[in-house]
Amino acid sequence: MLVTLLLQRPQAIVSIVQNTPGWVWGLLAALLVLGLSQVRARQVTLGRMVLMPVAMAVLSLWGTLSAFGESPGLPWVLLAWAVSASVPLVAIGSRPPPAGLRYDPHSRRFDVPGSWLPLALILGIFLVKYGVGIELALQPSLARDGGFALAVATAYGLFSGTFAGRALRQNRLALRRHGALATA
Repeated sequence: MLVTLLLQRPQAIVSIVQNTPGWVWGLLAALLVLGLSQVRARQVTLGRMVLMPVAMAVLSLWGTLSAFGESPGLPWVLLAWAVSASVPLVAIGSRPPPAGLRYDPHSRRFDVPGSWLPLALILGIFLVKYGVGIELALQPSLARDGGFALAVATAYGLFSGTFAGRALRQNRLALRRHGALATA
């Protein structure tokens, strides 16, 4: 409905944006800062490397539960989220670490090359959450629509799994280095 509304009455976007709570724009600004911080090369600890995928998984699960928590099909929706998250987790997590990634086991820090992908994933999760919120405001009955719920949960799962897969891929480097130190 949102796409149809915007195609037929593009001026409706003004009303939608004006009626969006202020905290949403604050969240978007914080997410943009977080995503843009990933664009440049930087040093991060193992804990910080894990924090981003955990935060994004929580955000996507929150989006799923807040939209479909009252749905009778919630177990199927959560299963769709989990299955769709596992696909990129395994596919990406099993690949070798990216070029330029270094891990120093003595300082327990990673030298991470910059990437635009985290920003794209962060914005993807935000836009899905925002679009679903608008759709549910326009058509509350969609919260009980199994097809809609499964599509949204799948999108959230893919985003979360991609974040988790990237973290697993990077953290395997640290595990190999710690193993190499322990045997040396």
